[in-house]
Amino acid sequence: MLEDRTTAASSPTAWPTAYPKGYAVVDVETTGLARDDRVISAAVYRLDARGEVEDRWYTMVNPERDPGPVWIHGLTSEMLEGAPLFGDIAEEFASRLADRVLVAHNAVFDWQMIAREYARARREAPVRQRLCTIVLSKELGLPLPNHKLESLAAHFGVVQQRAHHALDDARVLAEAFRPSLRAAAAGGLRLPLHECRPLTEWADRPAPRIGQQAGGYGGYRPGSWRPSRKRPACPYPNPGRYEAGKRLKQGMRVAFSGDTSVDRELLEDRATEAGLHVATSLSRLTSLLVTNDPDSGTSKVVKARQYGTPVVDEAAFGQLLRDVEPAVDKPAPAAGKEALAAEHALGGP
Repeated sequence: MLEDRTTAASSPTAWPTAYPKGYAVVDVETTGLARDDRVISAAVYRLDARGEVEDRWYTMVNPERDPGPVWIHGLTSEMLEGAPLFGDIAEEFASRLADRVLVAHNAVFDWQMIAREYARARREAPVRQRLCTIVLSKELGLPLPNHKLESLAAHFGVVQQRAHHALDDARVLAEAFRPSLRAAAAGGLRLPLHECRPLTEWADRPAPRIGQQAGGYGGYRPGSWRPSRKRPACPYPNPGRYEAGKRLKQGMRVAFSGDTSVDRELLEDRATEAGLHVATSLSRLTSLLVTNDPDSGTSKVVKARQYGTPVVDEAAFGQLLRDVEPAVDKPAPAAGKEALAAEHALGGP
């Protein structure tokens, strides 16, 4: 592990009093992009209220499995075998994050990976808000050709030395975030802060150990976070879209997007038990989209905007599940379920 402390003079710019008092600029490298992938290195640059660097910290993490795309992050099984487990660095990592806004490039990804690691360790990450520098750059109207970290770095003249190395990526982001933060303060911009809800339940499926190869191209398995699980067809017809202020009704088609504080399968089970149709995709037939990140830009969120599909967060959905209105029509008999299956299939997987 590496720790370093630096200091710099604060900017004289007039500062919005509502802005956070400190930030933790974070980058994590992982074994892949799926929900059951693991963190293999982490870096944190702690910044003060005006974006000046206070200190930095870096560690590798033994994921207890195949490291995934070594050609991207450069961390081999041999390098990680002697590294600490996440549980061993969880307390130190937490001390770096505590009482600060987590800042990352595509912050929902870094936050989700960190939250899952803490859930596996039966702990809770001390993060309550996050800020995505992609969203901030959009809010500032920066003339970027795309939203890659290298483009943001080039815009502010920050030299990237080791792309996909957590410590250097965190350094680059910290140096690009400081002028972004100052521009936001100068323009009186409200920072795009999002609530972070720690995971409270977690269960991993078996994964390859270090030294073993995962399935898929080059040992990297970018597929689903869990095996596909076929649910029985919902026996009730779709009554249409959810209307704000009213009750959910049995047969409504519900889709989920992004991370949830309750494990996704458990949440889907509860919805199914209440008589709702859990959909794996979003179409014009979808009654409701449940997401804690309505600004995340996922395909489901984008389609929900296009179709005018109502959106609620997990907490609101949990409240709605307590009082689901019974379907007017009785469950379809077995002989008549083919028509229902055809309706449910519309929109594709």
